[in-house]
Parts: sequence; C-alpha cells; structure tokens
Amino acid sequence: MTNNRRRAHSTWSAVVWALGVFALGMGTPTEARAETGYDAWLRYATLPEAVRARYITVPRTVTVLGDSLVLRTARDEVVRGLGSLLASPIQAADAAPRTPSILLGTLDRVRPVMRGAAIPTELGPDGFWLGAATVSGQRLIIVAGQNERGVLYGAFALLQRIALGDDVSSLNERREPSAPVRWINHWDNLDGTIERGYAGRSIFFENGRVLDDLTRVRDYGRLLASVGINGVTINNVNANALVITDGFIPQLARVADALRPWGIALSVSIDFSSPRRIGGLDTFDPLDARVAAFWKDRVDAIYRAIPDLGGLVLKADSEGRLGPSAYNRTHADAANVIARALAPHNGVIFYRGFVYNHLMDWREPKNDRARAAYDNFHALDGRFDANVVLQIKHGPIDFQVREPASPLFGALRSTNQAIELQITQEYLGQQRHVCFLVPMWKDVLDVDLQATSTSPGTPVRDLVSGRVFNTPLGGFVGVSNVGRDSNWLGHDLAMANLYGFGRLAWNPTTSAKQIADDWTRLTFGHDPQVIDTITSILLDSWPAYERYTGPLGAGTLTDIIGVHYGPGIESSERNGWGQWHSANGTGIGMDRTVATGTGFVSQYTPLVAAGFESRASTPDELLLFFHHVPYTYVLRSGKTVIQHIYDTHYQGADEAASFVVRWRRLERLVDRERYAAVLARLEYQAGHAIVWRDAINNWFLWISGIPDAIGRAGRFPGRVEAESMTLDRYSNTAVVPWETASAGQATTCAAGGSCSARHRYQGAAGAFDIAVQYFDENDGTSRFSLVVGDKPIDTWMADAQFGSPNPNGHTATRRMVRRIRLSPGDEIRVDVTPTGTESGALDYIEITPGGP
Repeated sequence: MTNNRRRAHSTWSAVVWALGVFALGMGTPTEARAETGYDAWLRYATLPEAVRARYITVPRTVTVLGDSLVLRTARDEVVRGLGSLLASPIQAADAAPRTPSILLGTLDRVRPVMRGAAIPTELGPDGFWLGAATVSGQRLIIVAGQNERGVLYGAFALLQRIALGDDVSSLNERREPSAPVRWINHWDNLDGTIERGYAGRSIFFENGRVLDDLTRVRDYGRLLASVGINGVTINNVNANALVITDGFIPQLARVADALRPWGIALSVSIDFSSPRRIGGLDTFDPLDARVAAFWKDRVDAIYRAIPDLGGLVLKADSEGRLGPSAYNRTHADAANVIARALAPHNGVIFYRGFVYNHLMDWREPKNDRARAAYDNFHALDGRFDANVVLQIKHGPIDFQVREPASPLFGALRSTNQAIELQITQEYLGQQRHVCFLVPMWKDVLDVDLQATSTSPGTPVRDLVSGRVFNTPLGGFVGVSNVGRDSNWLGHDLAMANLYGFGRLAWNPTTSAKQIADDWTRLTFGHDPQVIDTITSILLDSWPAYERYTGPLGAGTLTDIIGVHYGPGIESSERNGWGQWHSANGTGIGMDRTVATGTGFVSQYTPLVAAGFESRASTPDELLLFFHHVPYTYVLRSGKTVIQHIYDTHYQGADEAASFVVRWRRLERLVDRERYAAVLARLEYQAGHAIVWRDAINNWFLWISGIPDAIGRAGRFPGRVEAESMTLDRYSNTAVVPWETASAGQATTCAAGGSCSARHRYQGAAGAFDIAVQYFDENDGTSRFSLVVGDKPIDTWMADAQFGSPNPNGHTATRRMVRRIRLSPGDEIRVDVTPTGTESGALDYIEITPGGP
C-alpha cells in the first residue's frame, strides 16, 4: 500500500482517524508496506498483533491540561501516533480525566489534578516525567513537562517507547536534556541551493525568497522535535546580508510560524559586514556607535516580527568572510556588539570558532591550521558577554574521518561553548556512502580533556554542556542538509545520523549501539533479521569508511580544494587551505609536537599533551595527526605504516562489498521501494570503495617505493584497461589526478556520436562477474551498454547531478553485472552514447569468477 500519512496536521478527528486506520487495510506483520522514507522514524507503523496485545490497558483517550499551540500539537501527535501503532481509535479530551486517559500537561497543571501521585517536584528546562497511576479507579498514563516543550518531548518519548515495544505498564521515568542548546544549522542559500547539499534543493528557499509551500518545513520541525531539537538556523553561515532587511523579515516570520508548533525557535545566520552592505554606513567596526545602533535596529525589527527568535549565528574572519580584523578588533568585540542588541530579547549569538587564515604561507612548516581555533579564542576567554556561545568544531581541522577533540573545549573556563558536529557527510561519503557518524561523535564526546584536577574527569560532553565550569549556555549544534528528496537526505540510512544527533544532544552518554538499534526498529520495524542486519551495517560503516579512505589520523585524503568527495591525495598539501598529512618519499604525518613540530600539542592540558607528544603513547589511530613517521615505522599491531595502509584499504573495500551481501538478505523483509533504493546506494559505495582503495594504494606504492607484502597493490588480475581494448571513436585521455584512474588513463568519447570498446575473452569457460568502470560526469548524460557476443546484457544511464565535469575520483563509478556465461573467443563490448558535454569516459572492465 502507499503510505498516505505523510503530512503533519494540526488537528485529528478521532472518528476520521479510526476510519483511516481500518480503511488502509493493515496487513500481517510479515507484509512490507510501500514507503518513501518521508516519515523517517515517525512511521508509527501498526505493531504486530502480538506486540499490540501488550498495550491492551493503555488508555484510548488523550486529555490535555491547557490550550496552547505546543500542547495541542502534543495531543494531536499522541492521537495520531497511538491510533496508528495500535490500530485503534483514539479520542481527545480537554478536561480533567474521568475515564482512563493519557494525561498531558506541565508540572504546575498536572500536580493539582494528580494529588498523591509520585510526580517530581521540579524538572530541568525542557525536561519531562512519564508516569503511570490509578486515580479513583481510573488507569492513567501521565506526561508532565517542565514547560510546554517538555510536554511535547514527553509525548514523543511515550510514542517511541510503544513503537519500540517497551513496557509502559509501570512507568516512572524522568528525562532531562544534557544541555540547553540543541540546535541545527543549515547551509541553505536564498537561491534554493545548499552548500554541501546532497539531497535536493532547499526546503526553505527558492529564487531569493522563502518558499510559498512550507508543508515540508512543518514536517521537518516534527522530526526534529521528536528527538529534542529546540532551535534551527535556516540559512548558510556564508550569509546573504539581505536576510535581515525589512523586505525579507516577514518571510522569515512565515518559517518561524511553521516551526513554532513543534517548540523550535528560528534563528538566522548574519553577515558581519551588514552595516556597510545594507545599512548605508561606511563601516562595520564593532566599536563604532553607529554600527551598534545598526545591530540594535535590525535585531529589534526581527523580534517585532518573530518574538520567539532564538538568536543569530555568525561566521567572521574565516575563509574570506569579513570580520573584526578589518578594524584590528577582537572576536569578542564582534560578538558582543550583536549580543548586546540581542540581550533585551533574551536572544543568543553563536559565534563560530572555525576561524583560520587560509592565506598563510603553508610552505612554512610551523604554520598549522589545527592551531587556529585555540590561537584565536583562548586569550579571549571571559571577555564574551553572557549570551554569546562559542561554536567549536569537534576537531581542530574540518570534519575529517578521524580527528582528536579540539583542545579549545578544555581551555575555556568562562565562555559558553557548543560543539559543532556535521550531520552532513561532507568529507564522509556525502550520503552516497553509508557512514553512521554516532560512533565518531562518541569518540570525541567521551574524551577526557582533564581540564580540572578534580574527579571525575572532564569529558567533552560535560564541558560543552556548561556543567564543568558553570557556564549558563552550551550544548550541541549539528550541521544538517536535508533537501527535497523524498527521504530527506538522499540515502535512507543517512537519516540515522540526523536521529542520532538529536539523541546525543539530549543524552550524550547513550551508546551508539542503542541509538542504531532504536532507529532501525522505528524506521524498518521489528523483524529480528532486519534489526540485526541494519544495525550491524550502521555500526560497521564508519570504521570501514576510515579504512578505505584515510588511515591513522592522516585525514580523509580527499580532494580538499574541490568537492571533498573522491580521492585526491596531493590536493590536501601545497594549497591555500592548510596541510593534512605531509606525505613524501620517506614518510607521512604532521609533526605537531612541541619538540620538533608546530607546537599544536601544547594547546592541550599538560597530561593530555604528554600523551600526544610521544609517538609511543599516541594511539595508532591518531599517530599521523600528531607525528611524521617513516613508512617503515612499526605500529602496535606489528605492521609497518605502509603495510597498514595497503591492508586497511583492501579490508575497507571488502567490508563495503559485504554491506551489499548483507542487505540483499532483506529483500522480502523490507518494502520494495526502500530495499531497492538502499541496495543501489550500497552497490555504488562498494564500487567507489574500490576506487578509493586503488587510488590510495597506487599513490603510496609510487611515493614510497615499498611493495605490498601480499602483492595486491598495483596488481589487478582480470582487469582489462580501456585503452588496451579495440576502440571505435574512443580516444585515450590522461586523468588528473592520475591515481584516480586505473593506469592513470581513460578513454573518452566525443559528444554527438557513439563509441565502442571491444575485448576478446581468452580465459576458461564459466560464469563470471563483469565490472564496467566508467566516469559519471555531471555535465550531461551518457548511455552505456554492455554486450557479450551479440547479446545485450545491460544498459544504464550515467546522469550524475553533482561531482565534477571531468574523469576523476569524484566521477569514477562501477557497474557490476553478475554471473555472465563466457567462453573463449567471446567478444565483450561496451557501447556509449554521450550527450551534452559529457565525455562518456571508460576506465576498464574487470572479469572475476562469478559471485552469489
């Protein structure tokens, strides 16, 4: 059936809902519904009959104490969700309960009604209590919140407990968020594009204005509220100054209206040079009284339209953005002039700590981008106003596959701070690869930076919450890039990262396994094989991605000056954006020690720094982040660094291939639409992992001159280079960088015609898998066909919308055709017809014994 419950509505009629549930004809638990992924983890799929039996005593009436927008939303969500989960009509009431009821209200409204019940006397902001009680013989489930938003969070928590099949017969559960700040940042542009957007265009903007239809924004607010998110910044930190003009503010107000029912505060990113760009001033000097007056005027205007605005976000003096350095002012000066305009409205400014001078001379070995955040902000500790939050990326570089925790977290004692985590997989497969980020985030959040001498320790999660040094604001900011794709993020499994961010922001001690398991159950159902398979793929995905991309803390080894996607080993060195790994003919790694390197290690507290200063005490997984070592350096595993590089890249590619095998076992257990969509993504990832494997290993084999002890690197049995095939209208082309194509070359086909490449098979007869390695450019479309003998085997279109217009590691793609019968003398032919300016480029074919 088609899932037609795809939009959140403000009210639900119990009668209409009941008719809807039964009219949909809920099938047996083994039937898989057709789904798009739009409902994500809020599917509320009807529970199997045996599970529904556990909730026979759950009241079918929902009573809400109060009549506010957020409380009505909480009531309607329970009516909607419980009715679907239990396949039962649910009624809504607005008076004190006289029948068995689910009672919703704030503590101050619930306590007088429920005298004698063991309700907490107080809760932290946004916290809630779930309880069960019997009053005057009536069975009650109570959802009591510290505030109205807490009631909404409690309603979602109750529904998710039931959706997970948990016992709710004797509820007595108190939950409070770890920190007051749980925000999402979007990098959406007013023209509808998204910086680092991999799932369609903006859900907020198009053609320089807010979209007319904000249904999707309302539904997005519902998803975020369900995991405790309380703020959303909707525009790019590389901000367009027009966003705070009088003509645009009413449009922002419409977005705020769409998010308000879900308890989510709107915020916007601003351009620090706005006083000059849009204010008619000749300056944006933060110490100029006219500039202060400009910010007060703009902030007051926004709050007149949006009284519950959360605040503003500012990126300044970084990557070409103008900032206080233009007037020899400090970041504190810049933050405070805006903070003082916000303070009367209880607004907050998030000042991004991602500040570095990309114009530095990176040939100077002591210059180190990793030092930048600490060097810019440590000396300013205590000079920021109370409503300034310093937003610090989790690592000192830029969302790499593995980084140590930023030392700035442990260095600020008098400044509010929030950790910035990137839900967007910018350097991590861009949602074409599954890469579950919660384990990576946990690695950083759990690190003890030993910022005090007291016990227990000071893990990053406690530092950013504000509880270590009693700073009033702090918490978590996640960079998200949901778009107009039906499943929000382009890859159904990528939604686990959005869900996981919310779960960690609320409670960062939750295990990655628990989050993966809960998300899988909510998103794909209760079948044990489905749960085990998807959870294992998620938990294995980040280690696998790290293995086939960047080893031992060297970074992702991607094209750092391009789209940050495919391999490009040398691009992260000798450019204007820093340096990553310093690989040369004898060794690899950044020397960041005090004794001989950049001195970055000294930014950590003494005990932490001592561990990183020595090679022997630095964990292998971060060795190359802190030390430059010979390729022959022996790791704790007993392997040399170079052999570790070879081995892990083969291991990671094999693990990516295993995801396909595991997923295929779910064919009849997951709805056909999502099964096919995820399978296509995993098959692509398995092929692209081979691109990574070969590019990295070939490059290091070349630069080090040290062979792979197992003899794999540089040797490819069954591979037939396109340039060695019999070519018709194809011509050979050098690929840049060379390591991203097999043998450094491809064959390209001029637009306006068709080309063919032929190979005469001379091996033994049997069943074989044939891989066609080609380049799917984004500047047109190419139609590929595989023909064996006179028999067409497969036809497909290369029509990528992002990546690159050239053959390289971004566009390298593999098409696998399985179990094809071949006999000696059979001709294998690849035909291509390109359109646009696409080159229809072919890299190689590879013939291997047929797999399953």
